[in-house]
Amino acid sequence: MPLPSIHQIIEHFQDSVYVIDPDTSRILWCNQAGYASLGYQKNEIINHSVLSLQKDMAGLPQWDDIAQVIHNSPDGYTFVGRHQHKNGDETAVEVVTTVLTENDQTYFLSVARDITRRMAYEQSLHTREDSVWFAINEASDGIWEWELDTDYVFFSPQLKKMLGYGPDEMAPHVDTWVRNVHPEDLDYVWSVLDNHLKGHRSRYEAQYRLRNRNGHYLWVHDRGKVSSRDDNGRPTRVVGMVHDITDHKTMQAQLEQLAHYDILTGVANRREGMRQVQAQLQAAKFNQTGACLLVVDFDNFKRINDLHGHQTGDDVLKQGAQLLAKGLNQNDCIYRWGGEEFVILLNGLSASAAEKRAETLHQRFAETDWQAHGIDALTLSIGISILGPHGHKLDELLKHADNAAYQAKNKGRNQTVIAPTPSKDDPTPTR
Repeated sequence: MPLPSIHQIIEHFQDSVYVIDPDTSRILWCNQAGYASLGYQKNEIINHSVLSLQKDMAGLPQWDDIAQVIHNSPDGYTFVGRHQHKNGDETAVEVVTTVLTENDQTYFLSVARDITRRMAYEQSLHTREDSVWFAINEASDGIWEWELDTDYVFFSPQLKKMLGYGPDEMAPHVDTWVRNVHPEDLDYVWSVLDNHLKGHRSRYEAQYRLRNRNGHYLWVHDRGKVSSRDDNGRPTRVVGMVHDITDHKTMQAQLEQLAHYDILTGVANRREGMRQVQAQLQAAKFNQTGACLLVVDFDNFKRINDLHGHQTGDDVLKQGAQLLAKGLNQNDCIYRWGGEEFVILLNGLSASAAEKRAETLHQRFAETDWQAHGIDALTLSIGISILGPHGHKLDELLKHADNAAYQAKNKGRNQTVIAPTPSKDDPTPTR
């Protein structure tokens, strides 16, 4: 693919580029930004004198002095001044001028950048107790100051940097902040802030997600306090400090994952699984939707460990757990009970429907190619208990389903047994 010419590249610069006659200060050529930024057409600005465009240049004598300095500045000469717009407005600019020689002819090449926003920004920094403000800004991930009457918000350089923005970006308005707060967190954050403004909280403090320039969300810990009030005690200014706690939140999520889920198989561990199942059982009992509990045991699993080693056994456990979890509904639960035993709660199913789901599991395991693990097949012994006939508490249902799974093994394995409904006179069988 052919590259654009230098002329094309310069023509599309956002900065203004001028070629100037050193002796007369006349503009001999400029790019599009050079004339459009000042409200001119190109034919209007060519041969225009720099003296008439630069507000801080007073006549040819001063131009001659500056031209001499430019000639003697091998690294270029930087000048900060004001360009005059065709309509009379002024634009703060920083102009870097270097000497250009072409065909034994000398020219000045000037690149002018609009620094209006930068000048305003620097001025705002200087008016904010420079040394203290700088120290606080450098010690945090970001500082903000909100003027409630105008909704003007000062965002510190560190805060902009944290979110991936340049120093001249992020419009200084409260809407900029609002648009970047995660929609799920916005009501909560506003509520906490409003409570502080109304005096219900001594300070504002919240943890929430804040979007950066790339569209990703960072977790932040945001704290603030009313810093000034009017004669009636109404808040007029709030100042706050933001810390990026994304890494902390990520580590917290990882620790929660380790605390609640089985490291090997990825399903819930026994403690978390029992908590989930108990909550679902209570809901099923209250809503009278019914539920069935399955105890699933991998047949002859000890033989796999003995013949092929524990690494193969772990791989089989992981794949088996994935097959068991496949197709579960939102209110169903699965957890590793221990070893090669898993517990599954099927919500809202009758005994016959649960038995069909169990048969689906048998079929799924039968259709799986286990040769990659060096085994011909992996089968299941499944026991089913029913909410109501076999009790309403998890320990009761587990006892009946576990005994039913034991019966399935005694009958030859690779099958499902629904626990018999106990009579009041018959003790519940145990292993």
